[in-house]
Amino acid sequence: MIILLLILSVLAGVFLGKYFGNKKAFAKNLLILSAGFLITICLNEVFPKVYDSGNHHIGIWVIAGVLLQMLLENLTKGFEHGHFHHHSEGKGILPLALMIGMFIHAFLEGIPLANEEHVLSPYLTGILFHNLPISFILGAFLVYRGKFSPASWLIISVFALASPLGLLLGKYFNPEWEVYFLALVGGIFLHISSVIIFEGSKNHNVDWKKVGLVILGILMAMVAHLFHQH
Repeated sequence: MIILLLILSVLAGVFLGKYFGNKKAFAKNLLILSAGFLITICLNEVFPKVYDSGNHHIGIWVIAGVLLQMLLENLTKGFEHGHFHHHSEGKGILPLALMIGMFIHAFLEGIPLANEEHVLSPYLTGILFHNLPISFILGAFLVYRGKFSPASWLIISVFALASPLGLLLGKYFNPEWEVYFLALVGGIFLHISSVIIFEGSKNHNVDWKKVGLVILGILMAMVAHLFHQH
């Protein structure tokens, strides 16, 4: 069921991108909403679990996640937080480096789900919500003349299966390693959500719409947290 949800979240975002990809404001708002959701999941769920492990050096893994995401962005060029250019002459083909960066990112997210017993746990909902805007941008980028080419479908399939592959591989790891991967992904999420939330507004004025979307994302994450507790 978790694998199915991971795949469906990517496909849902891709098809939203196909039909609404020209609405850049929609993509931006979805990214900001997901950032508020994601940073709340990090601070409310991921980090308490990570630091409750009793490993006094676990913070190094969180920092490693932040640094890893910075390195991955050399490949993805900020694709994860909406920095992309839709060139029609690209005919729905993504650069190989970008594909590799996105695959690594999604693959690592799936590993901590290997021993997850609860469908729609806060961590999983964070990934599902995070998948939507990224997949939206992916769908908008890959659509060419109103449809996806066979190459586009291959790229979508690879991305959709990355987290499930991480989940399946994680089942062969020592369960004690889970907290390290969770810390690593927590650092990745922290970096991505922080960049989206704190990205400078024009003339450094307060963007009240952005603030409202972040608060909405936070409230949605809090509801998911309370729902999971009960």
